[in-house]
Amino acid sequence: MQIHFKKIRTVLILVLLLNWIVAAAKILYGIITQSSAMSADGFHSFSDGASNIIGLIAITVASQPRDSDHPYGHKKYETFAAIVIAILLFIISFNLIRGGVIRFLHPVLPEVTLISFIVMIATLAVNCIVYIYEKGESKVLRSDILSADAEHTRSDMLISISVIAALIAVKSGFPVIDPIVSVFIALLIAYSGFEILKRSSDVLCDRMVIPASAIERVVLSVEGVRGCHDIRTRGRQDDINIDLHIMVDTDMTIGKAHSLNHIIQDIIKHKIEGVTDISIHIEPFKERIR
Repeated sequence: MQIHFKKIRTVLILVLLLNWIVAAAKILYGIITQSSAMSADGFHSFSDGASNIIGLIAITVASQPRDSDHPYGHKKYETFAAIVIAILLFIISFNLIRGGVIRFLHPVLPEVTLISFIVMIATLAVNCIVYIYEKGESKVLRSDILSADAEHTRSDMLISISVIAALIAVKSGFPVIDPIVSVFIALLIAYSGFEILKRSSDVLCDRMVIPASAIERVVLSVEGVRGCHDIRTRGRQDDINIDLHIMVDTDMTIGKAHSLNHIIQDIIKHKIEGVTDISIHIEPFKERIR
């Protein structure tokens, strides 16, 4: 488990460095050229870096072993940190919308040069590399933080494309497009925050993780199981908890029932990735059908 969290931490540190390089390039050049769209995109990239820092703090806490106060472990702290990132995105979105409206009411003509396009295209390429890398690692490591951050980076890619379009519009003689795109960017950021908030709340509110039918098929394939019901799942994709009831013949001994319990747990964990804890209640089959 410590190796697992160490890998997540390594990904976050690498992505943090790349995000801040991208953010610095966009913000500095956006300020120099007075492009609100480019500056907005830069602050969005900077928020990517801030979310990485939050993720690093959360991973440090989440990697702590189970204790008497946290018998199920500390992994949900990673999910909680994702909600903090969502709130951060909402705040940034609000500020960018306010700035865009001000720029729309009091226009400032941005300076658009060849360097503007070079900066945006170069940072877009970096974002593409970061997204592909982080998305892949989030699936391998089943990490809420990496998944949320990858989606954050994907929105950054779409936003960068929008900024390039805005630069083209300004160069073509339509400077009003610049603050409009800035507001559009803010709305995309808010949407990213909403998606992260939704996924995180599903985990914290114990939304079903695996369809009951999938677990039932696995359990009923085990010899000795006569029925399966009251299946419940909760947790994160890398820390799934399952509760279920099984029915066995009334003449089955306690020893055999106990062995069957362990067999079912091993089979479920083997066939369904991410399952860490299973609680099985055993009932007599004949008593159940009366």
